Amino acid sequence: MIKKIALLLLISLVLSCNSSKSVTKKTSKSKTTAIKKKPAPVFVKTQPKDSPKPIITPRSEVELEATSKVRTYDDEIRFYISDFSEIAKNNMRTHGIPASITLAQGILESGAGKGKLAQSANNHFGIKCHTGWTGESVKHDDDAAQECFRKYVHASESYRDHSLFLTSRSRYASLFKLDKGDYEAWAKGLKAAGYATDVKYPAKLIGIIERYNLYDYDNEVLSRNFAIAKKDPAVELAAGNYTVQQGDTLYSLSKKFNITVDELKKMNNLSDNAINVGQKIKTK
Repeated sequence: MIKKIALLLLISLVLSCNSSKSVTKKTSKSKTTAIKKKPAPVFVKTQPKDSPKPIITPRSEVELEATSKVRTYDDEIRFYISDFSEIAKNNMRTHGIPASITLAQGILESGAGKGKLAQSANNHFGIKCHTGWTGESVKHDDDAAQECFRKYVHASESYRDHSLFLTSRSRYASLFKLDKGDYEAWAKGLKAAGYATDVKYPAKLIGIIERYNLYDYDNEVLSRNFAIAKKDPAVELAAGNYTVQQGDTLYSLSKKFNITVDELKKMNNLSDNAINVGQKIKTK
């Protein structure tokens, strides 16, 4: 009996020890799993509420009127000049047409390459098919609906054809008697010879040439140093002349010079209210 009791006590003691070890192990494991690594802090840069906003300078927009109205930007016009100035100078050397006139016409007629004809036909001068044209063509609304215009593979071909167009037609012969450096006379001569029907065509060309100093390319070909003499705006205004600036309208000028819009249009032979940057306006 005593042996049985002793055996029971021994079994009880063994079981008690195993139970204690099991609890300790679980506790240890529990502590291990409970320890978690803290994530690294994330720092987010925020702009102070009172910090100044970045200044965005608006692009200078220019409206060009040719076979259709095209809105383009000053920097686009300068890129256009950079792309085609060498071609214009080479054509001047070969055919005698001032590079300034060629570039100004290209800018005006094609909207600095953004016009429909320039995009669809590489036609930068609005040259129509006319009798004898055997190349490709496109239809485009101009003086009449769906007129035939020449189509070129490359824009450079349009520049070459422009020179050939002027040199091969008798009605433009008077142009080649003019001084190659006199862009004003050439601009007026083109209108007189019937290149364009727009009465403001010469003023538009001259305005583009003087705004972008296109006469510099004539200088390179002619080896001269011509430059426009800077005029005192106060003297010009006193003489009743004003050069149109970006943002001017006939209405704003009428208020500025205390004159009606109709009077301005009459003095300047304007058929509508459209004016262009660089255009000379009589104010009295």
